[in-house]
Amino acid sequence: MSVLAHGIGAQHDLPLSPFYAFAGAFAALFVSFLALGLLWSASRFRGDRAGRPLPAALQRAADARATRTAARALGLAAGLLVVLHLLLGPADPDRNPAPGAVYVLLWVGLVPASLLCGPVWKLFNPLRTLHLAGCRALGRDPDAGRPLPPRLGLWPAAAGLLAFTWLELVAPDPASPTALLLFLALYAVVHLAGAARHGAGWFDHADAFEVYSGLLARLSPLGRRPADRRLVLRSPFNGLDATPQLPGLVATVCVMLGSTAYDGFSDAPSWISTVQTSSLGRTTTATLGLLGAVALVAGLFALCAGATRLPHPLTAFAHSLVPIALGYLIAHYFTLFVTEGPHTVMVALGTDNPVPPEPPLGPGEVAALQVLAIVLGHVLGVVAAHDRSVRLFPPGRAVAGQLPLLVLMIAYTIGGLSLLIA
Repeated sequence: MSVLAHGIGAQHDLPLSPFYAFAGAFAALFVSFLALGLLWSASRFRGDRAGRPLPAALQRAADARATRTAARALGLAAGLLVVLHLLLGPADPDRNPAPGAVYVLLWVGLVPASLLCGPVWKLFNPLRTLHLAGCRALGRDPDAGRPLPPRLGLWPAAAGLLAFTWLELVAPDPASPTALLLFLALYAVVHLAGAARHGAGWFDHADAFEVYSGLLARLSPLGRRPADRRLVLRSPFNGLDATPQLPGLVATVCVMLGSTAYDGFSDAPSWISTVQTSSLGRTTTATLGLLGAVALVAGLFALCAGATRLPHPLTAFAHSLVPIALGYLIAHYFTLFVTEGPHTVMVALGTDNPVPPEPPLGPGEVAALQVLAIVLGHVLGVVAAHDRSVRLFPPGRAVAGQLPLLVLMIAYTIGGLSLLIA
């Protein structure tokens, strides 16, 4: 199926030189680590306190009731169109835009949208709109409800992300209208019930796509200061530094990393042969592979973060994984988005037999972009981890204390590049 044919081909077909790719990556990591150790002795990030306010006119336009109403209406209309196409459209995914709308425009499109505009899914989320409409019809405050258990954190979002990536990467027929309808129906029931019990705050912690968009938006130059709700231009590092250290944050980011890594590895001929010949069956074997990839990412992070010997090292450094996840997402989904995204739109507009556009970059340029995205993501992770280290460690231990995290970055870099060129 074309919607799920990620990338421009098998990874081993990309015109990459393993020596130059690995040498450049290691050089970038070591040089950045040494430079930070020598030149960066005090924390420079101020989190949510940082940022230059946008002009008042832009602030008023962004916060205007008409703007928010239009966003809610657009999100609800798009959601209803997807459901109608799944119910009434053709079963062939090449002629039905619904699978592409979910797997490409939503899942992949949230990456550039969140980077450019902030946590946009919170504005467009049709489930949040349905909950708001229901509360108004019943005369209830949409924010009222039982307080969320403190230990809940982002764990529901992590579970939701894992369920969605299982549907995309493991399910026998992920583009079938029945499978998508079942998933969307269960997802809607769970979250509308959670919002009815706990209020609209449920979506902030539990909705997988809102949390996914929100984490990516930590690297957006647009932010909002909690103190005065002002929209500001800020360094993406300040947004990253302000990532709430909630339970389940590590799990959520590890699902993002591990599922993308599994998606790349699942194209390898050796894994395809294993899945096809396994006595456990294709779905069971692929499920174990996906869970194994997520567990491996999480295990490496827990091992290296634990070696820093902080009281709560997992959540303290989890924000440094977000740029790494972003690098993997860009490397893996760029070509899918720029080809299948327009194709999905053309199908939705009724174009007969639309031909996906050619990728805007050639194979060599795409390969360079993929390597650059992975390496830059790891370098940004090193910077974020270093700034947090000099804040949490005594001066004499700041550099040595983050050595385990440097080892982690190297391990993730080796894994990410290996998926491209192996």
